[in-house]
Amino acid sequence: MSDPDKERTVTYTPARTQENSPAPPPPRTSVLERTAGFAQRHRWTALVLWLVILVGVWAGASAAGDRYRDDFSLPGTDSQQALDVMKEHGSADAGDSVDIVLHDKDGLTAAAVKQRVGGMLAEVADLPKVAQVRSLYQDRSAVSKDGTIGYATVVLDGKAEDMDKADTQRILDTARTAQSDGLKVELGGDAARKLAEQESGAAEGAGMLAALVILAIMFGTVIAAGLPVITALFAVGSTLGAIIVLSHTFTIASYTPYIMILVGLGVGIDYALLIFARYRAELVKGASPEDASRRALDLAGRTVFFAGCTVIVALLGLVALGLGSLQGTAVALALTVLVTMLASLTLLPSLLAIFGKRFARQFTAKAHKRIDQGKPAPGTGWRRWAGFVQRRPLAVLVLAVAALGALAAPALDMRLGFADAGNDPAKSTSRSAYDLLAEGFGPGFNGPLVVVAEGKDTAARALTAKLNDTKGIAAATGPIPAQDKGAFTVIAFPDSAPQDAETSDLVHVLRDDVLPELGEQTGAQYLVGGSTSAVVDYSDTVAKRMPLFIAIVVGLSLILLVMVFRSVLVPLKAALLNLLSIGAALGAMTLVFQKGMFGIESGPIEAFLPIMVFAIVFGLSMDYEIFLVTRIREEWDRTNEHATAIREGLAHTGGVIIAAGAIMVAVFGAFMLNGDRMLQQFGFGMAVAVFVDAVIIRLMIVPAALQLMGRKAWWIPAGLDRMLPKLNLEKH
Repeated sequence: MSDPDKERTVTYTPARTQENSPAPPPPRTSVLERTAGFAQRHRWTALVLWLVILVGVWAGASAAGDRYRDDFSLPGTDSQQALDVMKEHGSADAGDSVDIVLHDKDGLTAAAVKQRVGGMLAEVADLPKVAQVRSLYQDRSAVSKDGTIGYATVVLDGKAEDMDKADTQRILDTARTAQSDGLKVELGGDAARKLAEQESGAAEGAGMLAALVILAIMFGTVIAAGLPVITALFAVGSTLGAIIVLSHTFTIASYTPYIMILVGLGVGIDYALLIFARYRAELVKGASPEDASRRALDLAGRTVFFAGCTVIVALLGLVALGLGSLQGTAVALALTVLVTMLASLTLLPSLLAIFGKRFARQFTAKAHKRIDQGKPAPGTGWRRWAGFVQRRPLAVLVLAVAALGALAAPALDMRLGFADAGNDPAKSTSRSAYDLLAEGFGPGFNGPLVVVAEGKDTAARALTAKLNDTKGIAAATGPIPAQDKGAFTVIAFPDSAPQDAETSDLVHVLRDDVLPELGEQTGAQYLVGGSTSAVVDYSDTVAKRMPLFIAIVVGLSLILLVMVFRSVLVPLKAALLNLLSIGAALGAMTLVFQKGMFGIESGPIEAFLPIMVFAIVFGLSMDYEIFLVTRIREEWDRTNEHATAIREGLAHTGGVIIAAGAIMVAVFGAFMLNGDRMLQQFGFGMAVAVFVDAVIIRLMIVPAALQLMGRKAWWIPAGLDRMLPKLNLEKH
């Protein structure tokens, strides 16, 4: 009795004779075919041009140096208005500072300790970038009630983000000259947190090593495995150098290079892999290296082009949100994707031309050896898997969607914020200072609320009294007058830590209830500012603008996919499934980083990460969607058999999708090795999203959904079909 799986298997016979060679290409060639032909004829010129670009860009970057700036300001918010009022009236508290935190279990008021600390503070006052030093002995409130912990405020000559590490390190080294067996000295503040930053070289190296191993297993040769990595390195290196130069003109956040490397390596290797896999398949079918390159670029290259365009559209959608330096980061990432796409379509074909004859011998020889050994044809396992899904499509669909829905559910409880010194490495000076201040002055001391009163001094005194009577505030200082006495600042210390939900609730209560009522009584204007309230404003703004952002990105992507696939249901399915994979990623991030699963220290999710993960994942998900559905559509047009098209489409793409997904998971997941909490969250979220998308959605849900849709999957209203421009991915 015959085996039904064998009956469904397409015969695999690599060509050994001219009769089996593919038909010559049609006279009219596509732009990508002509690009491949140009790269083949001028292979060394293309390689040298890319090398010149890389060296030239880095020469400029090395000469200019970087000027990254972290700008989380949001015009129109209460915290920004408070800062503007303080600056307008010349308030000293509008500037940035660091704290020299001291701890002595025997007390800080002994004469010998005072003398040592006083001399040290005088030396700090003479350092570069230091505008003023306020001693802990000038204000009794700067020493804890038990007298063992105190802090001196170092007012900086500029913004904390503009402080070089060397200048901050000099302050710390000078402060620690007072340290003794009994006296401990630490440095706290935003500038001090930079001292805890770690380089990400280990994470990048681990990700690239894993990618090379996966590629070597897939292609069987070191050279073949190296080409996608080389292509990605050229693209990422060139873009990174350009961004360093552009940082002098545009506001680009300091974390941007790390995310660029993360995304650039993953996308660059992924795009090159899709083209290279199709190139190998054409060689095995008997095509010459030149024909194989042209056909690979015409077919897989179009997939890369449209997928890259989708990522770029999603990233540029972030610019419309107007979220400070996140706009610069979005443009930098979009440029990274654009350059990696161009490298895959120009540099990779030239490399394939250089090694084409060697690859033709190696790949065809391995294919013949596989046949001689009686091994099953490539894709046989995927045909069997597709057959399993097609026999039980509803069960597979329901189980997979239910599992992802359960994983996404925790995202509904996601709390946005920013990591502070309390999330820094335990041995860092910024973390030690944070813990000492919390121990000596209460958890809210590290996140004070700066409340500004614009009006008379009586209104400011009333503010202090009101804040001291408000539930949730441990203490409030007296009014601190601005230079022109037209505004006053009151520092309020919450009972809760800066990242606690209670602190966010307190900010809203003050703004919505307490201060408006007080303003009606005094006639003054009150504004809640400071870094803690700025985080609340940023998080609230992200939450308000995210629905519009999602609508823009999903809407534009749907239009593009309808034009590409000439279908209505397939793009709708793709958009819904992309939202499901993003939800699963955000749910996993919430479980691990907010709720502390697997022993990770709990805290809020970085406020800008959900929209950034959404933009990047939504675009990247289109890689596999277009790659898989394009091949299914190709088989549908060839056979007009819906079930066969799904089975054969999965057989030709399943292995590549798994390999590409594994590479991305390795590259993104490696950033869990980085000491920066934001990069850990980003890398983990991206790794989960890619795993879910490649394994569960593309290889389970998509075949099941298409099987249930049947021929309706390719339906499009005739009027809409005529109205839309033709963007066929395949030539028929």
